[in-house]
Amino acid sequence: MKRKLNSILLLFFGLIFIANTTIGQSKPRTIVTTDGEIDDVDSFIRMLLYANEFRIEGLVYSSSMWHYKGDGKGTKFVSEMAMTKNLYKEKTDLRWPGVTWMQDLIGAYEKVYPNLILHDKSFPTANSLRKLIKVGNIDFEGEMEKITEGSEHIKNKLLDATTEPIYLQVWGGTNTIARALKSIEEQYKHTPQWPQIYKKVCDKAIIYAILDQDATYKKYVAPNWKDLKVFYNASQFWCFAYPWKRAVPQSQHYLLEGKFMGDEIINNHGPLTKMYYSYGDGQKQEGDDEHIHGDLSKVKTGQWGAFGKYDFISEGDSPSYLHLIDVGLGNIQNPSYGGWGGRLKQSADNPNRWEDGKEVADYNPFTQKMDLTYPQTRWIEPIQLDFASRADWCVKDFKSANHAPKVSVKTGNAIKAKAGTKVQIIANAKDPDKNKVNFNYWQYKEAGTAKEAVEINKKTNETAEIALPATLNSGDTIHIIVEGKDEGIPALTRYQRVIITVL
Repeated sequence: MKRKLNSILLLFFGLIFIANTTIGQSKPRTIVTTDGEIDDVDSFIRMLLYANEFRIEGLVYSSSMWHYKGDGKGTKFVSEMAMTKNLYKEKTDLRWPGVTWMQDLIGAYEKVYPNLILHDKSFPTANSLRKLIKVGNIDFEGEMEKITEGSEHIKNKLLDATTEPIYLQVWGGTNTIARALKSIEEQYKHTPQWPQIYKKVCDKAIIYAILDQDATYKKYVAPNWKDLKVFYNASQFWCFAYPWKRAVPQSQHYLLEGKFMGDEIINNHGPLTKMYYSYGDGQKQEGDDEHIHGDLSKVKTGQWGAFGKYDFISEGDSPSYLHLIDVGLGNIQNPSYGGWGGRLKQSADNPNRWEDGKEVADYNPFTQKMDLTYPQTRWIEPIQLDFASRADWCVKDFKSANHAPKVSVKTGNAIKAKAGTKVQIIANAKDPDKNKVNFNYWQYKEAGTAKEAVEINKKTNETAEIALPATLNSGDTIHIIVEGKDEGIPALTRYQRVIITVL
């Protein structure tokens, strides 16, 4: 009975997300808030190469427990966060990278833009992106008292006429978003419109946060906006962050090492990817004297391991927009499904909060153990190969580059079947480059409610037969991933998800 109830609840909340996401809309809306750490810069460069996949509606400088500007008056600040309180003690400012680095990267993007639109005309112009850059709350970690250009921009987007959801990516602290919400509360709290405004904002805003990088979510947002949807990633992002060597299986390290990163992405792909921070590249970020990555002699025995030239450093914030790229996995409609941005579970205490953590682990076939980061790590190869193809788009014409196939399922994405029976899946692919697409079919066991393994028999490249165990319970769901990988260079992968519900 409990399993059946859980299945019903999962379906119910999945339908809520489908009703409130961008079904029927071509691309999701998003605003980025960033503290400008070097991993933010690298995340930003990759994001620009996917700017055709979503509608960027704001690029906002913010602060965090790692980076803040100071007020220019010599005021000293002590962190509220345990991780940095003793590390930095009193500071007037902290490793502040300034408020021009996004403009600099967009300037480089402008130079490759004529080539990018050869591959997709929907890439936004550099000028349209420049107009979205705003300075938010940057003086200190967690500062949310000031009304800033950035907070007002977020506020206006949350109150605009459209009912479409808007994803608020948190690459630093939540303080500028908190200030925007506080401004809405101050304007409407004691008016007759407040219930309607509160519901509107909670229906629209989806915060995707990488860790808590200041205290404003816990102190203000959570207690005052209890119905606001939050996606919280505190475990899975590590495979894309500084300690990636510990999280990514050894056999996959080559995708993040200098040979791949240097040859396939950073070098000879135009001015934008050349600005990508990597180990031993000689670059140094303004205000940051701690990350000595530019000098290889100083990182051979660094905190995160030994690295070679052009090795990947970190893109800890990239999962927040990788979640928004529609590769066919359906995760945008329901974050519990899992996708390129990881897999999140609905909190038992708050139906509006989805998070990773100790209850959201996937089986790692490399270590043969359950792994907290594997819901993200499992996609490293297709993500990195896709990144390499986007780098090619910066310098190659359409015929010379590769483009992802379009995958569909003729037999449908939602199937009902009885336990002990067999289900047929017929896949189809259209490749823009006329490359052959090879299919693979696998069960994403952790995404479904059925814990039993199904038997998958691949009959032809395009067809598979799924044998359901007789022991399955009514209401159980089985997620079958239909994976289509083309034979182009680099090889690119797209998917469809077939959900079998047991009658």
